[in-house]
Amino acid sequence: MGWQAHFMVAPRLILILGDQLTLGLSALRAADKALDVVVMAEVMAEGTYVPHHPQKIALVLTAMRKFAAALSADGWHVAYARLDDPQTGASIGAELLRRAAEFGATDVIATRPGEWRLITALETLPLSVTLLPDDRFICSEIEFSEWASGRKQMRMEYFYRDMRRKTGLMMDGDKPAGGQWNFDHDNRKPATSDMFRTAPLRFVPDAVTEEVLALVGARFGNNFGKLHPFGWATDRAGALRALDHFIIHALPTFGDYQDAMLSADPVLSHALLSPYLNIGLLSPIEVCQRAETAWRAGDVPINAAEGFIRQIIGWREFVRGIYFQHGPDYAAQNGLGHSRDLPALYWGAPTKMNCLSHAVGQTRDLAYAHHIQRLMVTGNFALLAGVDPGHVHDWYLAVYIDAFEWVEAPNTIGMSQHADGGVLGSKPYVSSGAYIERMSDYCKNCAYSVKEKAGPNACPFNLLYWHFLIRHRDRFAANPRMAQMYRVWDKMEGGHKSRVIDDATSFLAKMDSGALI
Repeated sequence: MGWQAHFMVAPRLILILGDQLTLGLSALRAADKALDVVVMAEVMAEGTYVPHHPQKIALVLTAMRKFAAALSADGWHVAYARLDDPQTGASIGAELLRRAAEFGATDVIATRPGEWRLITALETLPLSVTLLPDDRFICSEIEFSEWASGRKQMRMEYFYRDMRRKTGLMMDGDKPAGGQWNFDHDNRKPATSDMFRTAPLRFVPDAVTEEVLALVGARFGNNFGKLHPFGWATDRAGALRALDHFIIHALPTFGDYQDAMLSADPVLSHALLSPYLNIGLLSPIEVCQRAETAWRAGDVPINAAEGFIRQIIGWREFVRGIYFQHGPDYAAQNGLGHSRDLPALYWGAPTKMNCLSHAVGQTRDLAYAHHIQRLMVTGNFALLAGVDPGHVHDWYLAVYIDAFEWVEAPNTIGMSQHADGGVLGSKPYVSSGAYIERMSDYCKNCAYSVKEKAGPNACPFNLLYWHFLIRHRDRFAANPRMAQMYRVWDKMEGGHKSRVIDDATSFLAKMDSGALI
């Protein structure tokens, strides 16, 4: 006798995805524990739509297995499909159809996925699928749409202030704590090496994790990225320990050095909590409340607490709103018409550029790089070089452990590559090598010279910066935030300008040929 035969009515299937590992998920709240079947599945389609970093796959699969075990222990009936089970469907849709046939179900309840491709896949199934809002976020899609309605430009700073008012975080009545909304001017300090800086918390793989690591090594061992050593938390208890460690040891200096980069210290004071937030092991509110509590207790300076909270209730919520506001085609935008292939150095090919070598190298080793490494090193170079933003989007989605399309696409297509026509940012985030020199130690041991503005030894960022501005002059010269740089260019000596453009063109041709750059 099958499990479902005990009941007079067919169960509903309650779908839980790998980034929805939250006990209070809306789909679970709508379910009947005594009747319905929770469906969770490790399917090949989710592991291969981009070539994900092995550590990302291992984190999601391990966390899924532990979450399913917790649900079972709590009395839920969980139909869990493992990747190495030959009966497992190739996709989420195929697995739902298999389980529907197994249990005689026709109805599916799911929390709305964070990627348009999965929303489309669920909505086109020959089943009755109910998608409930994902209310783990502070700002609902409807609320964001109402906020955005009628605005000529959507700027995160004003959205962030509304989220502060809504949550009450770091507010004194109706005024911002400290008398101002934003302390970002205090958060741009370069860092120096510090042997006493506390390292992020690492977790020794347990038996469940080791089993998944072996599976991932066998199935995805050729993907870009090292699988070992693997030190991520894989359940809520571990994620809470990581949060405690960050609040006590790293948050006090997070603000000062959040934009800094050091060759020998890939993490500095960053939290490494985004993977846990993005798969549901931590909630944004609880994380921000911990930061605020530490500030109010006098353990953390205001610029650190405010800067950290802004990343979560400001930027994280804002980019999600942008993603859903602009629909399934957002990630395919290419407003600057860039078409160059992604250089092989992004997949680990040698490069003489020390900053890119370090940013890509730590991405390979850790599945992690912080926001400035992503924006001002790998993203900046791709934008200056004219790389197809779709290629850049696919790379970021593949290589970072916290990358899911709702958060990754706006950060890449909008902020990093300025491919959305200025929806996310009023200007492209481009810089010469001077910014990287100011905020890092990368330039000290580079084969190129950041001080040279032209010639074979000149920093490629110096050459490509002007090449980018000149080829897009018609678009950006009237931008008030960029006009000054065009005035600087116009005052340069004519021969120097020709050398810069010729050298940049030669560099790009060399890169396109596959030569070492």
